[in-house]
Amino acid sequence: MLQYKPLSHLPTAEELPETDHEPVDSELQTWVSTLLAILLTWLWKERTDWFWGVNLGIYYEQNKSAIVPDGFLSLGVELIPEPRGRLSYVLWRENNVVPLLALEYVSKT
Repeated sequence: MLQYKPLSHLPTAEELPETDHEPVDSELQTWVSTLLAILLTWLWKERTDWFWGVNLGIYYEQNKSAIVPDGFLSLGVELIPEPRGRLSYVLWRENNVVPLLALEYVSKT
């Protein structure tokens, strides 16, 4: 009898592009995301169940392109799941924890 295990056939973060490689409009946009990361790290220094991603691909379905917000927050996931950190945010590797907040900068482009 055939044993079908759908999660065993899903791509890993190593097999998926990590970002959309689109440049930001200005350096200020990078600073805002970095400042948010610093604040969250300071406020939640005792917690290890959150992740703030910056320009990182969010994969929500196999064979679909990633959504790449300028920043996003997920709660209920490991802060650093691997020694290198995340290459992208792959929902099926994060127990289907969907980001709680997404940040997208408004720009002229």
